[in-house]
Amino acid sequence: MSEADRLERARARLIVALDVPTRDAALALAERLAGHVGMLKIGLELFVAEGPTIVRELRARHPELELFLDLKLHDIPNTMAAAMRSASTLGARFVTVHAGSGVAHLRACVEQAGDSAGVLAVTVLTSQDEQACREAGHTRGPAELVGIRARAAVEAGCAGLVCSGQELEAVAAIAPQLLKIVPGIRPAGSELGDQKRVMTPAQAIAAGATHLVVGRPIRTAEDPPAAADAIVAEIAAALPS
Repeated sequence: MSEADRLERARARLIVALDVPTRDAALALAERLAGHVGMLKIGLELFVAEGPTIVRELRARHPELELFLDLKLHDIPNTMAAAMRSASTLGARFVTVHAGSGVAHLRACVEQAGDSAGVLAVTVLTSQDEQACREAGHTRGPAELVGIRARAAVEAGCAGLVCSGQELEAVAAIAPQLLKIVPGIRPAGSELGDQKRVMTPAQAIAAGATHLVVGRPIRTAEDPPAAADAIVAEIAAALPS
C-alpha cells in the first residue's frame, strides 16, 4: 500500500465534532477541514441551534465529506422510530441512538432507518466513570454496561457502537461485525476536559476502533487543519499493514 493510500484510509476514519453554536461557525470550520478529515459530526448544540437545515447545507456544500448526526435518541419506541424516520432523510451516513433504551427501541430505529442511514448505539458516555454510573443509579460499572448494551445493539441489528477505547477489546468479542466509533480521543499531552475514559488515536486504532471522534483537540487548535493532519498521520502509523 502506498503512503498516499494509507493516509486516505486513515483520513476516512477521522470524524471531527462540529460542536459550535451557529451555522456560520459550522460552515467555516467545515470549509477549513475539507480534505483533511473524512466525516463531520453534528451534535446537539449545533442541531438544536440550526435544525435539519444545517445537515442539508453541509451535505450540499461538502459532498466529499460524510456526516454523522449525533442525536442520541432516547424515548419510547414509537417516538424514537418517528424521529429516526425524519433524521434518516437528511443525508447523514450515521444517526445515533442511546443503547440504554433497550432492544425493542433500537430495533424500531433500525427498521425505520432502513438503508438510508446506519444506526449507531451509544453505550456509555466517555464522560462517565464508575462513580458517575453509580450517581446515575446504575448497579453496574461502565464496562459491564457497555457489554450489555453492545449485545442489545447486535440483537437489534445496529450498524455500529459508540464506546470508549477502554471497552474495545470486550466489544470486539461481543460484536465483531459492528463498527466501533470511539470518542474521548486525546492526543498525547492534550487536556482531558470533561472526558474520563480516554485514549490516544494510536491506542484506539490498535485496540480495534474503526472510527475516531475528535472535537476540542482539533476545533480549538491554532491551526485545525494541521491538528487534523497530525492525528491522521498517527492513525495511519497505527493501521495494520
